[in-house]
Amino acid sequence: MLGSTHGTLTTDFRARVEACGETPRTAVHSSAAPSAADAIPVDVSGRPLHADVPDLDRFFRPESVAVIGASDAEGRPNTGITRQLIAWADRVGARIHPVHPTRPTVFGLACHASVADLPEQVDLAVLLVSDPLPVIEELADTKVKFAVAFASGFAETGGAGAAAQERLAAAVRRSGLRLLGPNTNLNAFEEFRDDLDGPAIALITQSGHQGRPVYTLQELGIRLSHWAPTGNEADLETSDFISYFAEQPEVGAIACYVEGLKDGRSFLLAADRAARNGVPVVAVKVGRTEAGARMAASHTGKLTGADTVVDAAMRQFGVIRVDGLDELQDTAALLARARRPEADGVVVYSISGGTGAHFSDLATEAGLTLPTLSQAKQDELHQWIPPYLNVANPVDNGGHPVGDWRGRKIIDAILADPSVGVLICPITGPFPPMSDKLAQDLVDAAEQTDKLICVIWGSPVGTEDAYRTTLLGSSRVATFRTFGNCITAVRAYLGHHRFTARYRSPFEDAPRTPSPSYRKAQALMRPGQQLSEHAAKQLLRAYGIRVPREQLVTSAAAAVRAAGLVGYPVVMKASGPQLGHKTELGLVKIGLTSASQIRDAYRELTDIARYENVPLDGILVCQMVERGVEMVVGVTQDDLFGPTVTVGLGGVLVEVLHDAAVRVPPFGEDQARAMLTELRGHALLEGVRGAPPADVDALVEVVLRIQRMALELGDELSELDINPLMVLPRGQGAVALDALAICR
Repeated sequence: MLGSTHGTLTTDFRARVEACGETPRTAVHSSAAPSAADAIPVDVSGRPLHADVPDLDRFFRPESVAVIGASDAEGRPNTGITRQLIAWADRVGARIHPVHPTRPTVFGLACHASVADLPEQVDLAVLLVSDPLPVIEELADTKVKFAVAFASGFAETGGAGAAAQERLAAAVRRSGLRLLGPNTNLNAFEEFRDDLDGPAIALITQSGHQGRPVYTLQELGIRLSHWAPTGNEADLETSDFISYFAEQPEVGAIACYVEGLKDGRSFLLAADRAARNGVPVVAVKVGRTEAGARMAASHTGKLTGADTVVDAAMRQFGVIRVDGLDELQDTAALLARARRPEADGVVVYSISGGTGAHFSDLATEAGLTLPTLSQAKQDELHQWIPPYLNVANPVDNGGHPVGDWRGRKIIDAILADPSVGVLICPITGPFPPMSDKLAQDLVDAAEQTDKLICVIWGSPVGTEDAYRTTLLGSSRVATFRTFGNCITAVRAYLGHHRFTARYRSPFEDAPRTPSPSYRKAQALMRPGQQLSEHAAKQLLRAYGIRVPREQLVTSAAAAVRAAGLVGYPVVMKASGPQLGHKTELGLVKIGLTSASQIRDAYRELTDIARYENVPLDGILVCQMVERGVEMVVGVTQDDLFGPTVTVGLGGVLVEVLHDAAVRVPPFGEDQARAMLTELRGHALLEGVRGAPPADVDALVEVVLRIQRMALELGDELSELDINPLMVLPRGQGAVALDALAICR
C-alpha cells in the first residue's frame, strides 16, 4: 500500500467521474516537455546536438497499470475501454489495478478508491477522466513513470483549450512523469499479431484513425510492433517515439502520420538518430496547402510550419515524405522488409510489351534507373524469348515462356546481371494458368536471391489464389496493387540506402563556440532595426564574404573622388536603414563613367530620397560587377525550425520564378551542393549559350559562411538577404552586390 502522504482522491474527482458517466473528455497542447538539456551538448546557439531518447520500454510493456476511472457498468463509455485495457494487460503480462471512488470491484478485480490506495508503484496510469489535470497532480507523489490522457477539449478547440493544455503540460513537467496525449485514443493498446516474422513497422499517428491502413497490413503478413497515437502532444511527441523506435532491434521502418510538429529541432534530432541507425522514416505530413494547414491546426492545435521548410528539412535528414496513406502502407512495408540493394538498376519484366513500355515510361519519369542490358545478356535471354521481342529493358517475354520451364530461367538470368538491383514485374490482370505460374516462379526466385523482386497485381478483384496465397504468402516478394505506389516505394527504397550509405550527422560538426567573425558582427547589430546596405555589407565582410569595392559618401565631390578610387564604371545607390527595394524608387544608378555623371547621379538620388522622405546614411559608390550569374542567398526565421538558409536564382528572377532551395542549419558541404542541384535553373551555373561555367565552389563557400552566420546570430538576426550575389566565372569567386539585414 502506498503511504498516506500521497493523499486521497479528491471530492471533485469523485464528482467528475460519476457525473460524466466515467467518460474522459477535455485536453491541451503545449510546446514543452521534460528536458535533460543541461546534460546534453549544445551548439553555438545553445540548441541541443542530440536527442534525449525517452526510455519507453515500461510504457509499451509495463509490469503494472492503474486505470483511473475504471468501470464495468454496462452502457458506460469507460466500460469498453476498461475491458480492452484488461485484455491488453493480460497480453503484455502486466498487473492491472482499477481505480474508482465508489466501486469495490471492476470485472472481478479489486478496485481502489484512490491513487493513494494502489498496492504498488505502477509503471503506467491510464486516465479515464474528463479533466486529467488534478489526477496528474495526485500522481506526482506516486513516482508513476507514464500516463495516458484520452480527454479532448484542449488546444484543438482554440485559445482557451490551448491555455488549459499548457497548464496540463506544466503539471506534467513538475510531476516528473511522461504523458501521452491528451486527445489521444486506445491505439497503443491494440492487439498485434505475434505469429509474423521479420522486421516490423512501428507506427506513429497524431490522428488514430489515419493509422488504420498501416495497422491492417498485418492481414497481409506484414508485422507491426508498436503504435503510438500522440494526440495533442502536451508532453510526449512524434520525435520522442521516432528516437525510441530507431533504437529497437525489431523495427525495420517507422511510419508516421503527422499533422503538425511541436518542435522542429527535436524532430531533426530524432530523424538524425534514425538516419545514423539506418532506420527509414516514412511520413505523411499534412499542411501542404493553406486549407490543409488550417484543418491540421483545428484538429491538434499545432503550427504546421512553412511547408517548403518542412519538406526541405525532411529531405535533408532522410525522412521519406509521401502523400497518401496507401503510399505510407506500401513504402513502409517495402523499406521494413527489403534487404540493402546490390545495385540501383531496375529491370521491368512483363508478359506484355505494352505493359512493360507503360511502366518503364512512368519509372523513368520518376527518376528510376533502367539500365540497358548488355548484348551478352540479351543474347542469353533470347535463348528462351523469341528474337523479335525486346529484351534490352523492359524485357518482354511474349507470354508463352512463362508457362513452362523457361519462365524461371528468364527470371534467374535477369537477376544474375550485376547492374540489376530490382526486378519489377507488372501483372496487369490474372491470366491463368500463365499468371499463376509466373507468380510462383517470382516467389521461388525471391527465396534464392538477395535482390528485390516487386510484383504489381493489377486485378481489381484481389481474390485470386495467385495473389492471396502465392504472392501475399511470400515474405520476400513485395506486392503492390498500383504502378504509382510501386514506383514511389522503390524510389524511396533505393534513395534511402543511398542516403544512409553516405550519411554523416551534421550535428557532429556543428560549431559549439563563437567564431571571431561573431564578435565582429555583434558590434554591428542594431536590435529591432533594419541595417542599411552599407552596414549589412559590413556584416558580410565580418564573415569573410566578398563585397564590391565601395565607399559611402555624403557629398557630390566625395562621390567623384570615390569613383576614381573604386574605378570606372561605377554604380551609385542610396544607403539607409529604411531602404529595402531601392530600384523601384529609382535609387540605383548603374554604368556611370564620368565625373559629371557622378555629380548628376548624386543630386538625383538625394532629391528622390528627400521627396520620398527616406532617411539616408549616405550614397554608396560601388565597383560595377557585370559578368556572372545572379543568385540570392539568405537567412529567414521559421516558427518551427529557427534560422533557415535559402539559395536560389537572384535578381528579378527571385520574384518571377520562385526557384529556391532551403536547408536548416547545421548542414555540410554536401547539402550546400545539393541545394544547387535542386534548382530548376541549375544549368545557368554550368554555363549556357556560350557563357562560362560559374564559380560553384565560391557559391558553396558563401552558403556555408551564411549558415555559420545563421547559427551564431540566430537569436539576433531576423532576416538576411543577399540579392544579387554575383557568381563570377569559375575560379573568380562570388561578390555580394546588395544586402539587406533585419535585426531581432
